[in-house]
Amino acid sequence: MANLYDSAYDLEKAIRESVEFNELKTAFQAVMNDPTSRKMFEDFRNTQMELQQKQMQGLNITEQEVENARKIVELVQQHEGIANLMEKEQRLNVVINELSQIITKPLEELYGGQ
Repeated sequence: MANLYDSAYDLEKAIRESVEFNELKTAFQAVMNDPTSRKMFEDFRNTQMELQQKQMQGLNITEQEVENARKIVELVQQHEGIANLMEKEQRLNVVINELSQIITKPLEELYGGQ
């Protein structure tokens, strides 16, 4: 029987070598190498994290915070490099979600058959 951890590390290696990951890595490096893009991206990520933390803590998010986040999202979506990065990230997330479905299939079959 295969060692599950060995298989997991093989999967990690396959992800690192995948086209999707390498395109994401290239897009990320392009954004990080441009100071303006980097600042814009970091502001976007910080805003995301702050709102997620507030939600997890059960705190209310104000309309001003929602409006500020909306403006930041609109701004980064208009930035070609960041929009490309987000597209590449989404593609890799699709692959990871598909892999997750494959990995959890035995549980789904076990519990789904009840």
